[in-house]
Amino acid sequence: MRRTSSRSADPRRAATAGAVLASLLLGGCAAMPDSGPVSKVEFSQGAADKNLQVRVFPVAPYKGEEPRRLLAGFLDASIADEEGYDTAKKYLTEGAHSRWNPEAGITVLAGDPTYSGGQEVKEGDTTAALTASGTQVAKVDARHTYRYADGETKAEFTFVKENGEWRIDRLPDGLLVNQTNFRNSYRQFSRFFYTGADPSLPTAREVLVADPIYLRRRIDPLAAAAKALAGGPSEWLAPVVSTTLEGVSVKQVTVDDSKVARVEVEGSDLGGRPQFCQRMAAQFFFTLADQGKGQIDRLELRSGSGSCSTSRSLAEQVAPGSLAGGSTATRQYYQRHETGQLMTAADQGEGTPVPGELGKVPPPGRAPLGTIAVRRDGQRAAVVSGDGQQLFTVNITDGSALGQAVLTSAGHPARPEDGLASPSWDGRGDLWVVDRAAPTPRVNMIRETRTVTVPVDDLGGRTVQSLKVSSDGVRVALVLKDETGARSMALGVVTHTGTPGAQQVRITGLRTVAPLLAEVASVSWADTDQLLVLGKEKDRLQQLYYISTDGSQSTEAPLQGGEGMATVAASEGRENGSVPPVLAVQTTESKIYRLIGNQWRELVLPYTASSFIYPG
Repeated sequence: MRRTSSRSADPRRAATAGAVLASLLLGGCAAMPDSGPVSKVEFSQGAADKNLQVRVFPVAPYKGEEPRRLLAGFLDASIADEEGYDTAKKYLTEGAHSRWNPEAGITVLAGDPTYSGGQEVKEGDTTAALTASGTQVAKVDARHTYRYADGETKAEFTFVKENGEWRIDRLPDGLLVNQTNFRNSYRQFSRFFYTGADPSLPTAREVLVADPIYLRRRIDPLAAAAKALAGGPSEWLAPVVSTTLEGVSVKQVTVDDSKVARVEVEGSDLGGRPQFCQRMAAQFFFTLADQGKGQIDRLELRSGSGSCSTSRSLAEQVAPGSLAGGSTATRQYYQRHETGQLMTAADQGEGTPVPGELGKVPPPGRAPLGTIAVRRDGQRAAVVSGDGQQLFTVNITDGSALGQAVLTSAGHPARPEDGLASPSWDGRGDLWVVDRAAPTPRVNMIRETRTVTVPVDDLGGRTVQSLKVSSDGVRVALVLKDETGARSMALGVVTHTGTPGAQQVRITGLRTVAPLLAEVASVSWADTDQLLVLGKEKDRLQQLYYISTDGSQSTEAPLQGGEGMATVAASEGRENGSVPPVLAVQTTESKIYRLIGNQWRELVLPYTASSFIYPG
């Protein structure tokens, strides 16, 4: 029978519905213990991918169907697993059939829509009208980009009789889908674009940046992903990325049993342009490999004028996350509370002091050090003084010294909470830090010895309290505080202009991330397109949330935790291509847990650690 809906109870509908194919995989979560033994934790990986999956077959309208049932049937058919929406279009008049654009976007509702408006249809009526209403939770635009949305929404539908049967004659473009059906019918993928040019750093290495999108999961997703890539980036990411596919259209995508994807395009001359062809092939490879999940090892790209091929190893230099630091990005450090020393972590035991100044026991009389951030290559660190007033950079090598401060806060020395906070390195070697000095908190970027103040657009009266910059340097996660003291999270893009001697940097395009969180405590990058957020919804305990850069939640359920959680740290990098093996969580009792496999394990130390960090 057809998937449950307002119409499927009709016996005539059940008789004509196709088979339903379903599979169920179990997922769950476990709590971070406040006391007692460490317990097992289970992940729900990939949201609906690991939960109930239902293949939906469309059903055409039946003879004599009234407008209300006709509309419910149309909405069912429009999200069925059918290419071209041919059955859904049978609910429309001939004129509406040619006008309606189902690809214009998706409005995602919290539940099924309610219908209102118009009078009851009477015998002899030839026109009718209905309004479908509901509470929206998200919108997906014509470029397949997800955005959080809230509030009530309405869609107007008019009906006429055509050849004696009611049909929809006027309707909005796009689709109206409830949240459950959206999760079943659509899946998140990523397409990839190159970091945009930075005139202030002409030697900046070009890498690919993830741009999450939602596509129909069972309607040729590889071809759909390739076409979405050719369609260009999301409006949010477009100002800071570039693409080789302008004017290019995708003719065909195939994958054979040897895991070779073949993409045929038109609109671009690839003949005699091997470097350009390779750059385009890399965009297609990582986009299709993200959809294929291990089904693609190599990609062949061809047009009428030329061809080339690539693989993950050949495209390694521009791979997403390749500026994160490789195996160095998964190296773990902690700061010894008693001495402030920076230590490299071991599986168990006390670890090893790093070389140079930061690994030494400080001399008597020296003020304690505060927050430390290790550069992504592991060769240098940024250090905030214990009073939050000064920022130092120091090499992690034998014989290094703290030296002079590279930045001094404008805040009052007696108020470290208004001083410098959350130093963060991007993969280009730029250092970012927040100066919370009232009344003018600001973001600063430090390149070598030059400090640039970074304006942040669209703050709306909020102030930046902390940040984490992505390894590609294009995106930055911000924790913001409003006038009530509540902390929320936003994601912005970074634009670079100016010249090498006078660079200009700006954070713009702020988008709300995790809007349901009433309080955000800590944020970390956990992948090239994913954030790990410690926060809580109103009247609930703190939890760990995996959030995509488009604002959608990456897992069905958060990792549960207690009020003792203080900070989180995860790695954006990869080691041997695998997911980082460790997720670190620090509690207010200064106990540190690491997630290894599916189990939380306490890092047992002979002394107290004040922080636990990864490069970045």
